[in-house]
Order: sequence, then C-alpha cells, then structure tokens
Amino acid sequence: MSSRIGELLVRLGYLSTDQLQEAEQTQQQMGCHLSSAVVKMGLLSEQQLLEIFSQQYGLTIVNLEEYQVDHEVVSLIPQQLAVKHQLAPIELAENTMSIAMVDPSNILALNDIKFITGYDIQVLLTSETQLRTFIDKLYEGNVSYDTIMEDFSEEPDVEVMGTDDELDVNALEKATEDAPVVKLVNAILTDGIKKGASDIHIEPYEKSFRVRFRIDGVLYEIMKPPLKLKNAITSRIKIMAELDIAERRLPQDGRIKLKMKNRKEMDFRVSVLPSLFGEKVVLRLLDKSNLQTDMRKLGFNERQLDLFQAAITKPYGMVLVTGPTGSGKTTSLYSALAELNKTVVNISTAEDPVEFNLPGINQVQVHDDIGLNFAAALRSFLRQDPDIIMVGEVRDYETAEIAIKASLTGHLVLSTLHTNDAPSTVNRLLNMGVEPFLVASSINIIVAQRLARRICDGCKELLHVTPESLVDIGLSSVEAKSLQVYHGTGCKKCSGTGYRGRIALYECMPMTEELKEYVLNGASAIEIKKAAIQQGMKTLRSSGLDYLKEGITSIEEVLRVTVSDN
Repeated sequence: MSSRIGELLVRLGYLSTDQLQEAEQTQQQMGCHLSSAVVKMGLLSEQQLLEIFSQQYGLTIVNLEEYQVDHEVVSLIPQQLAVKHQLAPIELAENTMSIAMVDPSNILALNDIKFITGYDIQVLLTSETQLRTFIDKLYEGNVSYDTIMEDFSEEPDVEVMGTDDELDVNALEKATEDAPVVKLVNAILTDGIKKGASDIHIEPYEKSFRVRFRIDGVLYEIMKPPLKLKNAITSRIKIMAELDIAERRLPQDGRIKLKMKNRKEMDFRVSVLPSLFGEKVVLRLLDKSNLQTDMRKLGFNERQLDLFQAAITKPYGMVLVTGPTGSGKTTSLYSALAELNKTVVNISTAEDPVEFNLPGINQVQVHDDIGLNFAAALRSFLRQDPDIIMVGEVRDYETAEIAIKASLTGHLVLSTLHTNDAPSTVNRLLNMGVEPFLVASSINIIVAQRLARRICDGCKELLHVTPESLVDIGLSSVEAKSLQVYHGTGCKKCSGTGYRGRIALYECMPMTEELKEYVLNGASAIEIKKAAIQQGMKTLRSSGLDYLKEGITSIEEVLRVTVSDN
C-alpha cells in the first residue's frame, strides 16, 4: 500500500503519526499492504477504510459476489499482477475496463494495467477480504503463492535451529499439520505439475530459502518462502514420502503419489540431502501419461531411426545410450523396450530407481546398501532365462564385464553411460578395463542424445544474424546466406521464456566393421569420430543445426547443448 494512504489517514485524523509508524513496521514484518496492517492491528475496520476511500476519491463500493466475469476478461490481467496490486478485472465495455481495487491511490498499478491491457481504466472499490476470495475464484487452478503466504502468522511455526541442535520432533510434526504449511506444499507440487516441471528444488541457505522448478531443462526461481518455514516444509514433504523426519544427518530417498482431480496419478521421486544450512529436497516428477514410448516421435531422423531399430531387433549384442543426467536416456530405452515387449520374449530390467512401471516387463529396483547392485541383479537375470536385459547404468568394470558377456552369449543388452558423445563411449569402456576385442565384438550401436528447447509458437520471431556467425557454429557459407533463424521473444504462453517443450537431438554410431578395426587398433575418440562421420554419422551438433534450419530451435539452444565438431 502506498504511503499516500498513510498520509491521508493521518491528515483526516483516523491515525496518529505513531500509529502510522507502527502500522508501517507491521507491514514490513508481515510483507503485506498497509491497509492489511491497519486492519490486523485493529486501528480501523475494512468497512471504515472503504467508506473513507469512497468519500475521498469519489469512487463506488462494489459487492464482488454479484459479479460473474468472462474468462477472456480475466486472461487480460495476469494473476501475479492481480495479487501484487490487490485488484481484479470485473467487466469490459468498449474501450474501458472496470477493475475492483483495495488501494485507489496506487497510480503505479493503474499505469501497469493500462499499459498491459491497452484499455482505459474505471476504478471501483472493494474490501481486501472480498477481493482475495474473488481472485482465488477468478484464477481457480492457478497457484498464487502470495495469497498462500498471507496465511502464515508473524510468529515462526518452527524455530530455526543450528545444524547440530536437536529439533523437537513432536513440535515439528504438529507444525507440518498446520493448514498453511500443507496448503503451501500442495501448491508447490501442483504448480510443478501444471508448469510441466521435471524437477522441483527446495533449497535452504544461510539467510534465504528458495523453491526452483526445472522446466524444459532450465531452472527457474519460483518463490522464496520465509527461512523460518524450512524445517516445517521439509518435514511435511518427508512425511508425505514416508521418510524419517527425526533423521537430519543422512540422505534419504522416498516416493510421493498424488491423485489429481482429473483422476490422473502423479509420482514424485523424493531425494533429501543434508546440506550446510539444512536439508535440500529435490523432487523428480514422473508423469506416466507423458511417457513417450513411440520411438517414431522421439526425434530420430529417418536414417537414425532405421539404424536404432536394426540394432534393437538383433537377437544379441549391446545397445548403449549415452548423455548427461536429464537428457532423455531412460525415455529412449523405454521406447525400445515397448517396441520389443512381446509375449514370446522375457525382458528383465535393473534400474536405480524404477521410474515408470511397464506392464509385461520384470523390473528390479537396485539397492546398493543390501548388496543388490547392477552387477548382482545382472547375475540373477542370467539364471532367469532372459532374452532381453536392460541395465540402468554401466558404472564400473564388474557391471560392464557381465553385461558384455551376456551380450556375447545370445542376449540383447540395453544400457546407459555418462559420456559426452558416442565415440568417447568406446574409450570410457576401455578405461574401465574392458578389453578392446570385447568392446568391438559386443556393441551393436551407441546413441548419444541431448534435449534442446523448442521455440514457443506464441512468440516466435525472425532473428537477424550475420552469415559469419552462422558459419562459426557449423553451417556452410551457402546455407548461412539464405537461412532464416528464429527465436522466442517471451509471452504468457511460455511464461516469458521464449521456449515451450523440448526436442531430442541424436548421434547414432553403429559399430561397423571399419570402426571395429579402429577400436582393436587402439584409436582415439577423435579418430573414431572422424571415421564415423565419413561413414555418414550425423553428430549432435549437425542434428541441432537441422532443427535450427527448420525453425524449431534457436542458436542459443544449439550452442547450449552441443559442441563444435571441429
């Protein structure tokens, strides 16, 4: 609330100077508007404030319960702006929009709304309580963190303790059951689903506490709850994931299942890690309905798809998918398994963790702490009459050795590795201690992949770049002269990022006879890469450039997820 209101109330004799200073202090402590502080302190009632503003500004007081607002009118004002300025759209007539406000002196708010909507503004007065209910109703389905945070009292729910101090577990359990804490945690989880986040990060620092969403591979800060809430929020999530809230020194892993209103089920994989200033919580969102198991829709071009399908339909050998965490390796493997999943074959998988349940496939969750690692699971699989085996990740020599031996004895083995590109996967296996002849004879294909963000269709615009800059990233001078490059300027549809959704880039390297010779002769990754390119391998960079030519992604994304081939 602007200082104009404070000055007005003092000038009219409703508040003394001392009361105004006290109200301003309360406003700062609670992070609310001045009118809220005045009402909460009992200095004036909401009705009194309304009558004062109505007389001074010559404005009409409205009862919002009588209004039904058209959805198109609501969409003209973003929810964050409505909450921030305490206002709501009511109706639109010709060139004038009527809005209900709590603070009619807020010129900044009026200018913002006029600029965003392009309409003349007619101001009507309403109470803060009525407006909050009205905003919740108007933007039902959208999460307003500001509104939720107003439910928290000034007093901390749980006292912030030092890292070595003991927390009262009973007090912590009680705090996690408080309605505002439950409401806030539920809002964070549901907002993550609505915004299409793949991960939610809840991070405590020495003097701050923040929540970030990873959307389309990039982290965005969503909100900063008060530091006093860190233990209550963390404990609430731990209770939901059935973890031990008293254990704050060791990492813990769990799972939360949510059933949405539309009966859609959502899984959250929860990881809690003790950090210097409290426990960091990361939730991985697992939406089975979004799992893409049709490999024709993954992003392979025609030749890459033929190579990949040829490799997975061989009766034996290894298919390796490589890339960093979050590059879509699991999705590619699941799509291969969906293609291979027939009643005539026995498929077993060892995963850490099992992300999605696949009917007809025997999935095993790895537990290192009890000795059930990838190698132990693999040994057991070989006694279970398998046809196809998937190993979540080849992390060490023992797992690599068993997987390769299985692939050489009549089994198809699918797995992942963490390497930068397809050719360097060979050297990674050799560095683990696997013999070159085993690598050459066991591998069918190595697929490297990355995920690049798609330009948002709602704000896609032509970007003027010099041909020289396009040549620098790998295009030929002829292509660079005629190519039209696009970027996203940011809009409501993409939350201002300029991107919406992702596309996979692939680098498929089948193990041809010539490449086997290179491996046996101890060639470097660079030599293997040059030979593979000569045989027609499309690199990650060239896959990215193909999408750039089609106007699907931007120069920044190609540079972010791929490296130069030179």
